[in-house]
Amino acid sequence: MLTPSKDTGSERLAGLSKKQRIEFNKLQKRLRRNVGSAIEDYTMIEEGDKIMVCLSGGKDSYAMLDVLRNLQKSAPVNFELIAVNLDQKQPGFPEHILPEYLEQQGVAFHILEKDTYAIVKSVIPEGKTTCGLCSRLRRGSLYGFAEEIGATKIALGHHREDIIETLFLNMFYGGKLKAMPPKLLSDDKRNVVIRPLAYCKERDLQAYADYKAFPIIPCNLCGAQENLQRQAIKGMLSDWGKRFPGRVENIFSAISNVAPSQLADGDLFDFRNLQIDRSLGKIDALNIDTPHTDADQLAPVTVIDPLSQS
Repeated sequence: MLTPSKDTGSERLAGLSKKQRIEFNKLQKRLRRNVGSAIEDYTMIEEGDKIMVCLSGGKDSYAMLDVLRNLQKSAPVNFELIAVNLDQKQPGFPEHILPEYLEQQGVAFHILEKDTYAIVKSVIPEGKTTCGLCSRLRRGSLYGFAEEIGATKIALGHHREDIIETLFLNMFYGGKLKAMPPKLLSDDKRNVVIRPLAYCKERDLQAYADYKAFPIIPCNLCGAQENLQRQAIKGMLSDWGKRFPGRVENIFSAISNVAPSQLADGDLFDFRNLQIDRSLGKIDALNIDTPHTDADQLAPVTVIDPLSQS
């Protein structure tokens, strides 16, 4: 049976060697820096915000709550944190784990009970993927509850790899170029969702959870489902990360460095009404707007076929 540690990880941290303490401090600072940067870059948290921190019992949401609580102490703005867990009535779900942990931590919380499990099981055929419907039902319940408690922001624990995986899932299986934005206004404009872990690596969050000994609660609704599309994408990215260092980082950078005119979406760029304009004079294609002499040496140009790098 899962039970939260009575010291909630403090004894484990106290028992670390000097080297392990140094590594933990580096890790903790890196996560705080990444979360702080994401918050600043996207104005995720503002003065007087009431942040509903969605806590699933997984490593990511535990880490998100822990880092936000630490940042709250030194933040230049005042904001409130309230943890919310959605009990989806999965058979065998250890209902005592999160309340005990949150009480020990002194965190204000709500447990929202919604039997989405029964709905998912009645709709999705046996053996089929349940994640899509489950996440939609969960999101709808959390959005509604955020309004009930007066939350101004909803914090979700999606990290960098979650965002990249979603990009490829939409490309490969949905024919769309979209991922998860670090900050989102819901379609009905009644809620703002933030993802403070957007810049954080999954392996850092796993290491942090191990150090802190969070009482992890596994999601058993879908069983193992090892062959899900997301698992295939995760494996592909893991392989790329090993074979081509820096590729995953570049993919994430590309998400925030988009050139609509270099894609093909007519809703994002007006391709139909493009007009030539030669009023500014001829442009030197080799050295745009910069005069050069015959003595100037042009560096050799290397053309890289992106397909050959995959």
